[in-house]
Amino acid sequence: MTDLFVKSADVEIAVRDHGGDGPPVLLLHGAGGNLLAWEGFAPLLTERHRVLAVDLRGHGLSGDGPWSWAAVLDDLDAVVDQLDLPRPAVVGHSLGGMLAAMWAVRHPDCPAAISLDGHRAAATHPDNYADLPRDRVEEQLAQLREVFAVQIPAAAQPMDDDQVAALLEQQRAFAAHQGIDPQLWVESTRRSLIVHNGQTWRRPGAPVLEFLHGAPEFADALPVFRQVPGPFLLVLATRLAGFPPQFDDLMRALHAGLRRDLADLTAQHPTAVVRELDASHGMVFEKPAEVAAIVLDFLHQQPAAA
Repeated sequence: MTDLFVKSADVEIAVRDHGGDGPPVLLLHGAGGNLLAWEGFAPLLTERHRVLAVDLRGHGLSGDGPWSWAAVLDDLDAVVDQLDLPRPAVVGHSLGGMLAAMWAVRHPDCPAAISLDGHRAAATHPDNYADLPRDRVEEQLAQLREVFAVQIPAAAQPMDDDQVAALLEQQRAFAAHQGIDPQLWVESTRRSLIVHNGQTWRRPGAPVLEFLHGAPEFADALPVFRQVPGPFLLVLATRLAGFPPQFDDLMRALHAGLRRDLADLTAQHPTAVVRELDASHGMVFEKPAEVAAIVLDFLHQQPAAA
């Protein structure tokens, strides 16, 4: 395992090369995460693939720069070109899954793209929810957007030592409750903190969050998914977790809408496959072996990715 940096325009991108033999696989984490998301997952692929994970720009140890879909895809191009990765399969979790689809659209010869529960944001268009009255959807959406609205100002403020300690303890308790390795989860949280001039800041910062919350592709990636020309696997988590109980009805409606719309997508696009997994959105941390088995099975069904 080797850690290195790749220069992309004026931004340095942190890369962890997990090694391995075989066709390359590039791993993309979710919003607010970093490459440590793949610590339990990546070694399960290295017997048959060379596996690399990155910190997206503005995340982890990578540099900051203007955030756009094109800029992030340019970063991935720089990693692939400079590390000589011929036609990698791309596996992404959450935001990373949306980027995996965008990569496959940009690179039609991509042998396989995989989105691990990276389909829609929790706050998406009201039409994307199912089995819940429209007025109830809009009421809960308004409440959920109030919760998200607090995140951007918070990301623009530094934290003192007591706040950092409280955050790490909160994250440790969350991991234990979700059945996630608390040590790895806290280590990942630490990697998403940056100290500058004696002050600690969260990553990603407010500009990245503002972009994502305003991006239609983040609210709903299915229009992008419909453009993916090659083999595409979508893994849907079935458990509701990570939101206060007051949003349970909305989250169930979100899942119902996804199942409805993904069924329509796969009916029109024979190269797209949907699998469901008994896990929450944090599936990569919770069940790395089961996720890896699903990913490997799909990759090995694609001759160009195997």
